[in-house]
Amino acid sequence: MSVNLDTLAQQIGAILGDRVVSLKNALGELTLTVSAADYLAVATTLRDHPELKLEQLIDLCGVDYSDYGNGGYEGQRYAVVSHLLSVTHNWRLRLKVFATDDDFPCVASVTPVWSAANWFEREAFDMYGVIFDGHNDLRRILTDYGFIGHPMRKDFPVSGHVEMRYDAEQKRVVYQPVTIEPREITPRIIREDKYGGL
Repeated sequence: MSVNLDTLAQQIGAILGDRVVSLKNALGELTLTVSAADYLAVATTLRDHPELKLEQLIDLCGVDYSDYGNGGYEGQRYAVVSHLLSVTHNWRLRLKVFATDDDFPCVASVTPVWSAANWFEREAFDMYGVIFDGHNDLRRILTDYGFIGHPMRKDFPVSGHVEMRYDAEQKRVVYQPVTIEPREITPRIIREDKYGGL
């Protein structure tokens, strides 16, 4: 498989040229990082160029890098990562793009390139708040329509902001502020002498 990845890496370098921000081959996987400005054009080239032919989008997800490397990460906070497959050439590629604005993360939608991106982009919008420019139906897909916030962001509270319950008197579901007190529980560990043969 490494011969395939080496061939793919050479093809990407020759075809995309300076649009490649980084191209890494690690742990038997090839990861291509491109800028947000080149994202849609690169995606189209990856699909249409006869020497690449990455015709299938397998997965697309959002990533929040705010605590990456135990807080030592310096760079853009939000990324969109896609996994692509070429049935023709039997190779895979991970495509990564970082949103340029952490306060309003936005990248181009790749639904015109791969229609399978539709629900994946809706999920990344719902969970991470990434806006996909050009997506024709960008709305929440996993949380309800009145939900506030994006639950997979690292700064979103584990207990959330509101809770819902059924009110028997009103005969409907009502939303109210969270009543659970946030707390951190550290388990108490008791070990015998010579635990684990030490």
